[in-house]
Amino acid sequence: MNPTPVRCLVLACGNTLRSDDGVGPWLAEWAEQRFRNEPGVRVLARQQWTPDLAEDVAHAGAVLFLDCSIAATPGELRLAPVEPAQNDAEAGTHHLGAAELLALSRELYATLPRAAMLLTIGAGSTELGERFSDAVAAALPAAQRRIEETVQRLIG
Repeated sequence: MNPTPVRCLVLACGNTLRSDDGVGPWLAEWAEQRFRNEPGVRVLARQQWTPDLAEDVAHAGAVLFLDCSIAATPGELRLAPVEPAQNDAEAGTHHLGAAELLALSRELYATLPRAAMLLTIGAGSTELGERFSDAVAAALPAAQRRIEETVQRLIG
């Protein structure tokens, strides 16, 4: 497989059946519509990030990772640069975080995107359900603006 290089890969993760954990895939669906006519932007959503995504990351000019965070206040947006993680013997055996996925991309393909950012939204609930908590629902418009601004900056 030889994927087409993209200027910006939007890579989301989360489980749509676990309330706020589904915010990443929800935002990815929105981003797919928002950037459908933007050349060079590719959007992928998965329930979890797995080693096979390292190739997509390696071939992207920049990556914007989207996820929820149980460590943040519900509804809180955090946008931060991501650096590759240190080598971890377990990294190839189960789901990965953004830093581990970058490290795997570097290890397997000897390349990294020129920029990698992680946007998280604090989760209020990860219980079974398909509805977002009030805090996450209220944060969605700000998250959409932040994605739009970040992608434009990364492709610009």
